[in-house]
Amino acid sequence: MSGDEAVLAGEGFVLRPWRADDAVSLQRHADDAEVSRFLSDRFPFPYTAADAAAFLAGPVSGRLVRAIEIDGAAVGGIGAEPGHDIFRLTASIGYWLGRAYWGRGLMRRAVDHWSTHLLARYPFERLEARVAAANPASARMLEHAGFHLEGRQRRAMVKRGEILDVLVYVRLRSAQDDRPL
Repeated sequence: MSGDEAVLAGEGFVLRPWRADDAVSLQRHADDAEVSRFLSDRFPFPYTAADAAAFLAGPVSGRLVRAIEIDGAAVGGIGAEPGHDIFRLTASIGYWLGRAYWGRGLMRRAVDHWSTHLLARYPFERLEARVAAANPASARMLEHAGFHLEGRQRRAMVKRGEILDVLVYVRLRSAQDDRPL
């Protein structure tokens, strides 16, 4: 899945590869307890300048990850993790956006744009997103981006010492199959 460095222009944003000069903006927008509240522990809080430098120095080139650029600055991120072996036609997506940009419909548009790109460019049949049940804003955003609730995984995640249920949302390649159960 390497080699996809496409820049995707959307309504009010650009999805583009991360660059070394994104470090200051990345750290500024990622260093927020609310931004990281439901993200993987790979996304640290506090998010330091060293964390930003380490992320940007890592293997982001050629991977299915993009900066979300608004007004010339990287203010969020979006990515997809392809499945392996018998799950190779599935990709899990993840995303985050700086709090200053919440509530504007930007993430819905970015997730929809990114998902459309993934399904057009790769052989994925299924995109998945796992959302903490305690994060209804993210669940609503996924529904507005064309994902459907497939199920609930009870007590499936722990974040900051709290055990939480997880909602599994999916978007399928085939519109006929992409409907709620």
